[in-house]
Amino acid sequence: MSRSPMIVRTVPALRRALDSFSARKATVALVPTMGALHDGHVSLVRLAKRRAAKVVVSIFVNPTQFAPSEDFNSYPRSWKADVARLKAESVDLIWNPDVKTMYPDGFATKILTEGPATVGLEDRFRPHFFCGVTTVVGKLFTQVRPDFAVFGEKDFQQLRVVTRMAKDLDLGVKMIGSRTVRERDGLAMSSRNVYLSPEERRTAPLLYRTMQETAKRLRAGDDIKAAMAGGAELITNAGFMLDYFEARHAETLAPISAVKDGPVRILVAAKLGKTRLIDNVGV
Repeated sequence: MSRSPMIVRTVPALRRALDSFSARKATVALVPTMGALHDGHVSLVRLAKRRAAKVVVSIFVNPTQFAPSEDFNSYPRSWKADVARLKAESVDLIWNPDVKTMYPDGFATKILTEGPATVGLEDRFRPHFFCGVTTVVGKLFTQVRPDFAVFGEKDFQQLRVVTRMAKDLDLGVKMIGSRTVRERDGLAMSSRNVYLSPEERRTAPLLYRTMQETAKRLRAGDDIKAAMAGGAELITNAGFMLDYFEARHAETLAPISAVKDGPVRILVAAKLGKTRLIDNVGV
């Protein structure tokens, strides 16, 4: 039978738990989440378990990365189901602070990043987003002091941003990116997929199919502009409101004009009804 994870909600309790890990000289991996866990999150936990003796999963819906018009209040929350999933995976500790713990009265510090955070992808459409992400992730890293941190590649720009932050601030955390976990029809797993209507859910996998086809064209030597324009047209014609469909350098996320300038990553963000979906594939 799987053991129940320790659940802590205050920084002193977290410190005591981490001190017990440290006394045993156990390596620690952190998996930051906002809850509403699915099989993609489970894959992150399993990767973390392969890298470290102790696994900490944080569950915190971070208000500072949501704009006022976004879905903070309605963001899926499934605490009991999340704990059950993490128990089944034998997670050691769940860090579940409330907003006052993370942002107490008088909190006045932000982490502002440039580089991969200012390349005209998510930052163009959600200018508030990465400041909120880096500030909360920076706090999680200093609170948990992990040896490893595991993030999914589905949020590819986010992975690049927090990796850059950890390196620039000498936080001593080894960043691990985990491959995107997909439904059988190719749709990238996301907590927000529950917002899709049945008809939208049938349409949503077209994003992945279009990226795959576009990557195939690029590998065959097609012109980047023509291939990307063709993919964008397919996505728009299927009923998506397209934010971006871009081929970028996989490390810097800078724009590129030819595959030889790579490695190349195709990244997409688009709304289907009220649901905003993001995804990416390598070329």
